[in-house]
Amino acid sequence: MTDFILDWERLQRTGIAEAVLCDGKSAAQIEAILRHAGERPLLLTRLETALFHALPAESRAGLDHDPLSRTAFHGAVPPPALDGVCVVCAGTSDLPVAREAVRSLAFAGYRAPLVADVGVAGLWRLMQRIDEIRSHRVVIAVAGMEGALFSVLAGLVAAPLIATPTSVGYGVAAGGRAALSSALASCAAGLTCVNIDNGYGAACAALRILRSMEGRAA
Repeated sequence: MTDFILDWERLQRTGIAEAVLCDGKSAAQIEAILRHAGERPLLLTRLETALFHALPAESRAGLDHDPLSRTAFHGAVPPPALDGVCVVCAGTSDLPVAREAVRSLAFAGYRAPLVADVGVAGLWRLMQRIDEIRSHRVVIAVAGMEGALFSVLAGLVAAPLIATPTSVGYGVAAGGRAALSSALASCAAGLTCVNIDNGYGAACAALRILRSMEGRAA
């Protein structure tokens, strides 16, 4: 008897497929989940490299693991073919969270170009890419430190913007609470926000918006 129940009907109910948070789980627990999944596609999040290598070789061979984002695809996941969302990343240090969003969207079938290193400390870099960013129906903004990118970008694009604060920073910015507070206190109308370092959650929010626009649940 297993001590977990995978929600395979979640995709039909909500448009968001089942995913497994690996943080806090042992290699044996993850291996049991993979065996239970069989051939069905499954997204694994927060799968650290050390934990990935602790899995049996057969399990590792069946996973598409990305060390930077700490995500893995299990089963046959078709290449992403849908468009509509863009991920904008303030700095190189924010890339793990940004890549988690990109990979989560790819698992759901969406291509999500990553516009990286366009933080407000060099505002000209953002303005060089703004037309590209504006061409998307949903924008995910990922930033740590003071999180200024959220308000700036939300004042420049018409698309729904999902602020994703990261724990990048030092001093009062450490832990991501400064960036989170900036997002929540933003004067940019219509800005929405997910929790600190939650690239997966930002991707799921984008999927709900996109699929609502498209008039479909999944």
